[in-house]
Amino acid sequence: MLEGLGGTLEHYMDLLSTRQKLVASNLANADTPGYKAKDIDFKREFESQTGMEPSTIEVPGLAAKNDGNNVDVDREARMLSENAMRFNIASTLVRGQISQIRSAIQDGKSS
Repeated sequence: MLEGLGGTLEHYMDLLSTRQKLVASNLANADTPGYKAKDIDFKREFESQTGMEPSTIEVPGLAAKNDGNNVDVDREARMLSENAMRFNIASTLVRGQISQIRSAIQDGKSS
């Protein structure tokens, strides 16, 4: 029963988890000379649903500092917040599905 939407939500949450790790790494390297901010091509990875580890990309269009580092701390903070919000929504949907299944099982036992 959870294979359809549940599998999609699971994949979505895995991508969010990977993105969270990348953003944390970007923030940790904000002062590392030559470090380039990384992300995943979220739309492409979600649509592909290969189940493999998402590939990372360098974030295009970010201004590099004199040392070559292009991490924008404000952008990364926004990404952390957005990612947390998306994860909360997805986990709420999963909890709703589990609640429906639990309710169906309990209704079946009382018959």
